[in-house]
Amino acid sequence: MNKFDEQIIVVDRESLFNHEKNAFNGFITIEDQRALEIFETLSKYDVKRRGDMEEDPSFKQLISYCILENEQDELLVYERLSGGGEGRLHGLSSIGIGGHMNHLESDDIEKILVENARRELEEEVGLVDIPCSDLELIGFINDDDNEVGRVHIGLVFKIKVNSNNVTAVETDTLAIQWKNKADLLTASEYETWSRLIIDALYTTGF
Repeated sequence: MNKFDEQIIVVDRESLFNHEKNAFNGFITIEDQRALEIFETLSKYDVKRRGDMEEDPSFKQLISYCILENEQDELLVYERLSGGGEGRLHGLSSIGIGGHMNHLESDDIEKILVENARRELEEEVGLVDIPCSDLELIGFINDDDNEVGRVHIGLVFKIKVNSNNVTAVETDTLAIQWKNKADLLTASEYETWSRLIIDALYTTGF
């Protein structure tokens, strides 16, 4: 199937941001009142064709964005290679593993979000049988200042993993490495979401 024919989960911007009252740029933690209210809108999602949504900022595509931390307190950093699906992000580094979300036959929005995040972790870095409780939703990431960000919102999860269980499944898509938090900023150019999260969480000793 062409990636643009994929049926993905979206929420209309007016509902998501409560007519812009909860709009933000950057990263907000799940404890933020805006984040709590945004989360309440997610169960009202629609399912739309991805190709129709890529240039329609009246909807936000929900993206899982998982930060992986290993036993040595290092974070996974990867580079998107030319084999990856989103051409606008090729050559950029990232700290978030994830992707678009799809509809599941469930009335439990938390289960839908976590199952989509688990699927991406298996497809991208080979993690299997992840307990749902291991994935912690820590906040949202949004950036309306560029064409990619205007049509997406990231659900930022954090998970502690054994680095031996992590590998780049598709070596033409991702090149991965582990970095100390203090060394994150020494990586090559980051895509916007990662840069915003690093600025918010890892330049202040979080």
